[in-house]
Amino acid sequence: MRVMKWSMIALAVAAGTSQMAVASSQDESKGFVEDSKLNVKMRNLYFSRDYRNAETAANRTNRVRHDQREWGQGFIGTFESGFTQGTIGVGVDAIGLLGLKLDSGRGYSGTGLFPTGSDRRSQDDYSKGGAAVKFRISDTVLKVGQQFTALPVFATDDSRLLPETAEGALITSNEIKGLTLHAGRFTALNAQAETNHDSLNLKSANVLGGTYLITDGLSTSLYYSKVEDYWRKYYGNVNWAVPLSDKQSLTFDFNIYDTKSVGSAEYKAYDGDKLDNRAFSLSAAYNLGAHTFTVAYQKVTGDGDYGYGVDGGGTVFLANSVARSDFNAEGEKSWQARYDLNFAEFGVPGLSFMTRYVRGTGANVASPNDPTVSISNGKEWERDIDVKYVLQEGPAKDLSFRVRQATYRSSDRVYYGSGSLDELRLIVEYPLSIL
Repeated sequence: MRVMKWSMIALAVAAGTSQMAVASSQDESKGFVEDSKLNVKMRNLYFSRDYRNAETAANRTNRVRHDQREWGQGFIGTFESGFTQGTIGVGVDAIGLLGLKLDSGRGYSGTGLFPTGSDRRSQDDYSKGGAAVKFRISDTVLKVGQQFTALPVFATDDSRLLPETAEGALITSNEIKGLTLHAGRFTALNAQAETNHDSLNLKSANVLGGTYLITDGLSTSLYYSKVEDYWRKYYGNVNWAVPLSDKQSLTFDFNIYDTKSVGSAEYKAYDGDKLDNRAFSLSAAYNLGAHTFTVAYQKVTGDGDYGYGVDGGGTVFLANSVARSDFNAEGEKSWQARYDLNFAEFGVPGLSFMTRYVRGTGANVASPNDPTVSISNGKEWERDIDVKYVLQEGPAKDLSFRVRQATYRSSDRVYYGSGSLDELRLIVEYPLSIL
């Protein structure tokens, strides 16, 4: 896979050098202030999770409940300056995050919305922030400092009140039409509900790869990463969109990860073996006007689960990574059926609906009752419902309301030792553009 990756990049670079130079992004720079943007996303999130088990004597003694529920208000501020004019453009980006607790209590905490103290109470508020300096030559940008990332081998998570942030250096190059290249090194990763520096204990992560748009409907991606004392990963993707008519299309998406332990291999399989696995998914989506029908298949082979987290809580670009479970246990096979409905076709633009069902079998996991005993055919299923409405006009344009509900069951407790789980998220977001 490494040979394939470098061959593609070499061919693309060779092709690019034979083309005539055209105006670059840096040539069109208006200046540090003139191209600046300041945005604040306000996120109101109510989060409820019920493990559906009876309160134990130990739970009552420690005032820990089987159901968790919290409510918070988050502010995600981002400032992006323009680049100074000239051959080398210089700019600054900044991130400011603030979370406020609106409702919680001892025993109800632990949802991941707020930092939690030794008394099991969530903090009333928390904040964090950072900045990055950036340099641009032509269509290539180097960014050094605090930032969000969305690479398949290093992606910060944004599934709670405030997102994760990463610290490091990332080069993004778009010198060749249709080809985007990335190379970076990250040395710290801050969890969503933590304020201390490098709360996820990342030593270093080196990433390299890119995405190439072959035609308007066909693209491919190849990436490599090495996380110190954890693993090295290869990732590949092929996405193919086929238009059938004005209101019909087919989209195929294939993802694959190859992961192997390196260094001290702190992350191992459930039975103590080092990681050496492959996880892949293949999905097919048929769009017919307002309706989209999707089926997906996913499988993990080799030793250990597909592992991620220290390299970003969003680093799982697999079809069956859904609301609660990733269906990523050792040996697990999973199927998904999904339905999406866009109400714009019925005169209600901004309203959308989604439901899906995923079932996994063949998971190799440790028994929740005795870690020395293995379960070789663990089963799990999940059903999700998502309804979202975004205001299309008026003074509150882009204000969105979202309801997300997840039901998870596993007689073998495949997912983090939990056999039953019901989850509800109510999300209101309003993106405000100040500059």
